[in-house]
Amino acid sequence: MHPVRRAAAWSKRIPGGRDGRRMIAAALVDRIGSGLWASVSVLYFTYVSGLTVAEIGSLAAVAGAVGIAGAPLGGRIADRLPLTRVLIAVQLARALAALALLTTDNYALLLAYSAVGALGDRAASVLTKLYATRVAGPERVRYQAVHRTVANAGWALGGLGAAGALALGSVAAYQWLLVGDALSFVACTLIVLRCGEPPSPSRTVTTSKDLAPTIRPANPWRDRTYLAYVATETVLFLDDAVFKVGLPLWIAHTDNAPHGLAPLLMVLNNVMVVALQVPLARFGATTAAARALLPLSAAFALGGVTMALSATGGTVTAILLLTASAALFTLAEMLHATVSWELSVALAPDTALGSYLGVHGLGQAGQRSIGPLAVTAAIATGPVGWAAFGSGIAVTCLIQRRLVRNRLARTSLSVPPITVSEN
Repeated sequence: MHPVRRAAAWSKRIPGGRDGRRMIAAALVDRIGSGLWASVSVLYFTYVSGLTVAEIGSLAAVAGAVGIAGAPLGGRIADRLPLTRVLIAVQLARALAALALLTTDNYALLLAYSAVGALGDRAASVLTKLYATRVAGPERVRYQAVHRTVANAGWALGGLGAAGALALGSVAAYQWLLVGDALSFVACTLIVLRCGEPPSPSRTVTTSKDLAPTIRPANPWRDRTYLAYVATETVLFLDDAVFKVGLPLWIAHTDNAPHGLAPLLMVLNNVMVVALQVPLARFGATTAAARALLPLSAAFALGGVTMALSATGGTVTAILLLTASAALFTLAEMLHATVSWELSVALAPDTALGSYLGVHGLGQAGQRSIGPLAVTAAIATGPVGWAAFGSGIAVTCLIQRRLVRNRLARTSLSVPPITVSEN
């Protein structure tokens, strides 16, 4: 089949119809822009803004802390207002925050603009997930798999673009990469404008005569089971810190592995996700997702063990074991992405899905703070630390499996809702 026709046929298999395909396209554009900026943000603040290492570190920490609020805030607003309009506002805010960085070298203003960008980033992540859940329906897991595949491809493209621009080594190159990031958010806005508003169970009334016309939606902050589930999710998301911090630092501080292996393992991670994320979506049915926590536990445990053993042999042995560890943690990343997507939705009531997914987003946002600390502690402890790191996450998988089984057995309300018109 001709490549263009093959691509067209593949795009038609994306769940959610035309709107689903448009939102996937928006995700691709978003990640290309984010890849441009993420690769050079530290360099920009160093060479263009003139910040010190301490100032850059505190800026990233504060912006990340503020960004944590974006997930629950975005989800809660989306339960009350049309989702596409909220997402458009968030993307425009991200674009303005990125462009604002170009206008000043003042540390306080750079901190404020970065915080707005981080807040928008976490909100956009939850809103995109909520849109997928509503528009893809029962096929939401396959949609998520396609979304992750496309997002990883976008990150790679953005990183390649940044690498090419950095070859110029000029201040203008850094500035244009930031402009490219801002323009990607504007392009996302234009795409979202063409997307239809999906039905929202959170803005519904009931036809039952025995019930009041309106019912107070469930509050995730009072749902102890869901909060406990989110707490375990924070631990399971630590695979992200392995690739961003753990593997590069471990390789940099070991004598039996070439330092050039670190970027190659990042490439392996991206290639595996692009190739395998969609096929692994078959584990995304609710009951299968709960069962998949067992192989997920094994992947985390083995990943930690192989990382620990990599310090005990020669160069060839270290390379093989580190490659195996990267493959295992990538497998864990893909399985967890599938399981997390399904369980976060299945455990939440339809009438407050945005609020619940917003709280679930705190798990990933919180990991960005504790993840670097966890992996650096493992590195400081040595091989035993990595074995404990993998085993700790594996045990958390088993705790989560036990936690969600009773919740998944509950039946939904029998009264069918009627969606209120958005007009």
